[in-house]
Amino acid sequence: MKKPLSILFAALAALLCTACGSSGRVCSPDGTLCLEVAERGGRIGYSVTRRSAPLLDFSTLGFELLDAPALREGLEITGTSRDSRDETWETVWGEQRTVRSHYNELRVSVRESDAPRRRFDVVFRLFDDGYGFRFEFPEQPHLGEFAITDELTEYRFPSDHNAWWMPAREPYYESLARHTPISRMDTVNTPLTLECAGGGYLALHEADLTDYAKMSLYPDGTTLRCHLTPWSTGVKVYARTPFRTPWRTMIVADTPGGLVTSRLMLNLNEPCRIEDTSWIRPAKYVGIWWSMHLFQETWAQGPRHGATTENAKRYIDFAAEHGIEGVLVEGWNVGWDGEWTKNTDRIRFTEPYPDFDIEAVAGYAAQKGVELIGHHETGADTKNYEAQLEEAFAFYKNHGVDYVKTGYVNVLMDGKELHDSQYGVRHYRRVIETAARCGMMIDNHEPVMPTGIERTWPNLMTQEGVRGQEYNAWSPDGGNPPEHTTVVPFLRGLAGPMDYTFGTFRFDNPVSPFARVQSTIARELAHYVVIYSPLQMASDLPENYRGHKAFDFIRDVPTDWERTLVPAAVIGDYAVFVRQDRSSEDWYLGAVTDEEPRTVGVPLTFLAPGVTYTAQIYADGEGADWKTNPYAVDYEERPVTAADTLTVSMASGGGCAVRFAAPEKTPIR
Repeated sequence: MKKPLSILFAALAALLCTACGSSGRVCSPDGTLCLEVAERGGRIGYSVTRRSAPLLDFSTLGFELLDAPALREGLEITGTSRDSRDETWETVWGEQRTVRSHYNELRVSVRESDAPRRRFDVVFRLFDDGYGFRFEFPEQPHLGEFAITDELTEYRFPSDHNAWWMPAREPYYESLARHTPISRMDTVNTPLTLECAGGGYLALHEADLTDYAKMSLYPDGTTLRCHLTPWSTGVKVYARTPFRTPWRTMIVADTPGGLVTSRLMLNLNEPCRIEDTSWIRPAKYVGIWWSMHLFQETWAQGPRHGATTENAKRYIDFAAEHGIEGVLVEGWNVGWDGEWTKNTDRIRFTEPYPDFDIEAVAGYAAQKGVELIGHHETGADTKNYEAQLEEAFAFYKNHGVDYVKTGYVNVLMDGKELHDSQYGVRHYRRVIETAARCGMMIDNHEPVMPTGIERTWPNLMTQEGVRGQEYNAWSPDGGNPPEHTTVVPFLRGLAGPMDYTFGTFRFDNPVSPFARVQSTIARELAHYVVIYSPLQMASDLPENYRGHKAFDFIRDVPTDWERTLVPAAVIGDYAVFVRQDRSSEDWYLGAVTDEEPRTVGVPLTFLAPGVTYTAQIYADGEGADWKTNPYAVDYEERPVTAADTLTVSMASGGGCAVRFAAPEKTPIR
């Protein structure tokens, strides 16, 4: 009887599976996350559970359209289909070398019940660490060109979870995080991070933002509703079928570190479209930049002009001496005058100022084995930039420049469109794709919030979109408080790499004494591990690094990683990150704390078993304090193994940075 019974059970299982399919239910590969789609009273919506507990109550979907009936009510599910994938792919650069993409997919076909019977699909993909869904509009007789005036996506949470959030309309996403319940939020940017009332963490964002408007969220009690950044016309998105939206994403994790180590967003982007990626190289750089923020030098031509031939060569000498790969030069081209943000048509991307000999500087950099990093500040005049784009990239390539930092300092593009509108999204994509064709790597400042497209276009190395180091030079509120970088990795950092530009060693500011870097030297070192970017700047002036033992860590720390782990973190209090170098067996640790001094024990179980490493420890010294004594830093070396626990002590506003040098890589000092 055993064989017939087994056949019967298999048949019953298949029948149950079929029943599940007809009900629009799909679960993650490990079965912990389940999503159900349904039609209720002509509305389409979905709900989510995790380990059988409600994560989202029934949340409806739909669209308001311009000069056409909404796709909101009178809808029906006409069919479902399923797919599953399990594959592993390798990053060109990143926080880990290999990424597993393992998901179950449910495609739900939706149609109006009555004429004209317009239709769309909703595609859900469930991973073990979260889910994503997008809308796809097939080509059809009664829906060709259309304009979206509102996306009606909502998230109905069963509890008023605590949230870490940034207000949506502060320019360039450069704000400090707030911490309130959902119901007390403003309209907020994504990523949005939630601490669930019953334990665990969620992060809401989007992936593959390609030809659409950036999504923000606003609260209605404990429900979050979608808000799209509009064009100046008020329309949110102009579209033509076939058309698809970005993925709406939610990462689900037990710990803050689980949010960081999720690769959900990358997995929901298209594979790399650049056939030969050998020219795409992570790097560290110094540059003519911090001096301008300190008002010691100027971007514009004049007696204190920073971008001179002589000054650039001085930075190149420093980089070559210390093994720093690149030198950034800002303010070298014509157009930087007192009115440059108003008269952006004056900016010329192929015309140097008279005191900057680009031929000489580029030749000198090549002779020294240093990469010259170019700069295109557009003033958000996209039309002027696009008119010069091909020529500007060709000009740089002819001078051996492969990296370009782009900037868009102006609240409106071309005086009328917001950066994260569909207009801005289209412009940034054009720049990235043109750069790829020209063999150029991009560091984009004043961007649209990253959504993982660096997987598809890995020449997009890093972006700003964060309140970074420059605020510590002149911000009227005094600069970024120590808490800031204990939050950033778990909020803005979930979107993608950040060009935060840390590494300052001098903390007094005679020109703007009300503002300063609110950190310690050890904490500045730790940021190179805690805050991820494949391009990392050492922001300070060369003279402040010379002869300083702590600069050894900046010289040694890589910007491309094999693995990333977060052994301990409490958002807003402290964070401990460890990462393994992609090109060696070395590991690196970075730990930062807020205004409270802390001691954290970190088990070194991530190290290879049976191997003795040399821990090169840069820690806050005796009496260190971000307010009164930021300079105190101690250095020690000690042997450690995977069986040890490292005690990490951090001063108020301080941190700790450690290199775990494998035996064959340990340098002789």
